[in-house]
Amino acid sequence: MPELRKDAVTDRWVVIATERSKRPHEFGRRREQVRRGVCPFCYGNESMTPPEIMAYRPYYAPNQEGWEVRVVPNKFPALRIEGNLDPGREVLYDRMNGVGAHEVIIESPQHNSSLGTHRLEQMEKIIWALRDRLVDLKRDVRLKYIQIFKNEGAEAGASLEHPHFQLIATPVIPQQISQELEGARRFFREKQRCVYCAMVDAERQMHERLVDVSPHFVAFCPYASRFPYEIWIVPRRHSHDFGDIQVEEVQDLAKVLKLAIRRLEVALENPPYNLVLHSAPNEGGYENYYHWHLEIVPRLTVIAGFELGTGYYINPTSPEVAAGIIKNVQVPLWQ
Repeated sequence: MPELRKDAVTDRWVVIATERSKRPHEFGRRREQVRRGVCPFCYGNESMTPPEIMAYRPYYAPNQEGWEVRVVPNKFPALRIEGNLDPGREVLYDRMNGVGAHEVIIESPQHNSSLGTHRLEQMEKIIWALRDRLVDLKRDVRLKYIQIFKNEGAEAGASLEHPHFQLIATPVIPQQISQELEGARRFFREKQRCVYCAMVDAERQMHERLVDVSPHFVAFCPYASRFPYEIWIVPRRHSHDFGDIQVEEVQDLAKVLKLAIRRLEVALENPPYNLVLHSAPNEGGYENYYHWHLEIVPRLTVIAGFELGTGYYINPTSPEVAAGIIKNVQVPLWQ
């Protein structure tokens, strides 16, 4: 029988439509077409991007070959770093200038690699690059929130095939993050503990939605999963700020993230997906009750009228079924 499940943080309801339950092979989707043409993110094409903001390379030679991870401004930015906010009001509506940051983190020189196939050493460099950019941008007092995300595949919003993350820093805190903060704050007032820490403990005890447990992270399909095969990766150590990640946690996260993505790639035949990092806003005050985490969302279903009209999601695969399939996919970690 279908179930309505409520997210413990945001109070958002999700319909787990068990009567529609789907296994990986039952999700029909289009095969992505290989795109032709010159890739601006590949070696030798550095002049095709704006000048780099940051790069990891064994020697100093900006905007040339030899880099391992490279960060550049988005050529067509949603928000621009230059200028002042100049907030104002037009009778009924608030407004401000589109000041922010929009960057591209190019994961590797390898055009056909992925988070599931990168070497572990490369995965660590990618995580450090994400952390370094977040820490740097937090120094800008105009910026209130930094969203790091990855669109993998055209159906997930990627316009280029070459593996990359994006970062958009905004001058306001997004509504979804505000809802998470309020829910986490409410739980902390009532229970005197972090709701994400409580999730980690509960999932480790129950096992049925557990995908992976490592020394520093827990990966699981959340109880109120919005999408089939959705995975969250949550630090076991309470920490509100991704920028505070430690060396041993970077090494561990590289393994956990690579393994989670590779299992999805194998089980779902390289699905389009979105990966989003949720970290605390740039201002202080969230130390006790918020907890940074990663959300991996395969794009196997389409958001339609019901979801848009109600804010509820219909998920045709229960997180218990999804977790059982994902964790039983046998893949090597390689290096």
